[in-house]
Amino acid sequence: MFLPIPGILKAEELRTIRDRVVKETYIDGAATAGRQARRVKQNQQLARDNKTAKEMGKIVLDALRRHAGFNAATLPFRITEPMFNHYSGGMNYGPHVDNAVMYQPQPLRSDISMTLFLSEPRDYEGGELMIEDGALRQKVKLAAGSALIYPATSLHNVEPVTKGDRYACIVWIQSLVRDPGQRRILFDMDRATQALLKRDPDAPEARIFTASYHNLVRMWAEA
Repeated sequence: MFLPIPGILKAEELRTIRDRVVKETYIDGAATAGRQARRVKQNQQLARDNKTAKEMGKIVLDALRRHAGFNAATLPFRITEPMFNHYSGGMNYGPHVDNAVMYQPQPLRSDISMTLFLSEPRDYEGGELMIEDGALRQKVKLAAGSALIYPATSLHNVEPVTKGDRYACIVWIQSLVRDPGQRRILFDMDRATQALLKRDPDAPEARIFTASYHNLVRMWAEA
């Protein structure tokens, strides 16, 4: 599922993160890439033990935990420590698929990838996130504070940044529900139930939908 999620970060959180990460010293992003991805990765990132990365990462994780849309779409079981990256001066990340297992801080199956944009689109040229999944090809450049979730199995790349600076945060999610088709069914059921409750908080159908949703989660979840 490809899903843009606007407003993951509050305005104050976004300002705090951006003000801190732009002042930091970055390392070569290839240091944490897999064998194949290392050949096409040309960007910079904050080291995992960087104090700012850890403090700003906590803000990001807190924002994800409270965001109903993110949780409904991903049904997170584990989330990696947020990684902050930077592109400028023609930097790019060629076509690649993310590693199946991440080790940050413990082993995690990467079901879902998420890019959280920290720079406004007007602040840089190029830098689009390009995602391919079969015949589907998405080109994404979202407002700062917004995120895109997409299957970690997708071939994707970041186009060269030809002007300005692109800052972003990346996390990977292991979902309670491994199958993407099942996650989509649950997400659609949740949206339909919430819409029904808005129209009629006492709708008896909502109780049936809610029960069916939780019974399906019980059937499909791995925990």
